[in-house]
Amino acid sequence: MTSRRFDTNARKCGMHSTTSKTMYLDTTDSRRVVQCQSRYNDADSYSVKHHYPSPIISWIEDVSSFGDASFSPVTEYVDEQERSSVGHSSTSSNLRDMQISLRLTDEFMELAKENTSNNLETCGILGASFRDGTYFVTMLIIPKQEGTAHSCQAVNEEEIHAILSEQSLYPAGWIHTHPSQTCFLSSIDLHTQFSYQVMLPEAVAIVVAPTDPTRSYGIFRLTDPGGMDVLRECDESGFHTHRETTDSSPIYQTCSNVHFKPNLRFEIVDLRSVR
Repeated sequence: MTSRRFDTNARKCGMHSTTSKTMYLDTTDSRRVVQCQSRYNDADSYSVKHHYPSPIISWIEDVSSFGDASFSPVTEYVDEQERSSVGHSSTSSNLRDMQISLRLTDEFMELAKENTSNNLETCGILGASFRDGTYFVTMLIIPKQEGTAHSCQAVNEEEIHAILSEQSLYPAGWIHTHPSQTCFLSSIDLHTQFSYQVMLPEAVAIVVAPTDPTRSYGIFRLTDPGGMDVLRECDESGFHTHRETTDSSPIYQTCSNVHFKPNLRFEIVDLRSVR
């Protein structure tokens, strides 16, 4: 087996001390598994999957023959109590485009398979690089988390921030499952999305709902200013109702500036195995 060794100097994040990390890439396989030294405990490591093209070459491989696929919304299918809160796709001229690998949702669902079979939600964090006016989702982080049938909460979030900082990535949103529900954003999901969208207006919420007979996934964003104002003023927690927006617009909507690329290389970092 042929391997290459890379030494990457980690940058300082918050109050955590940093060390260099060593990665060994199996160059004989298009899906490379990398063991990275954890910055929190010298004895710990986490697994990173590298998807083509090789990180040695570039972040993006431009293969024009593949083309691309834009997210095309279908008729909304949500719980009745949420129907008035979601709108159809719209594009703001102030928002940058975002590109995501076609394989990301499938890889995420594979990692969430056990939880999904037990009717437990699973969540992941999207990290994106920015180049030529476009955000490229190049990392999926599966954090330590606590999940139920209707919610999922990441824990030890400092680990997430440290990785994004080390890789100079933007927090581009999140992805989570609805194992037995339809494809929509619950009131808890809306608050989670607000926390991402405050940091990055282009941030998205991807919901994967394998049992929804009409749409198996959706990509959503809070309306701005309507939905953002509602969430900004809401201090409630848990499942609850939200007031209507002042301009009668929906609280959130599907996204049309997100494009799926089959040739976009991304990495998966699963922190659940790190102790």
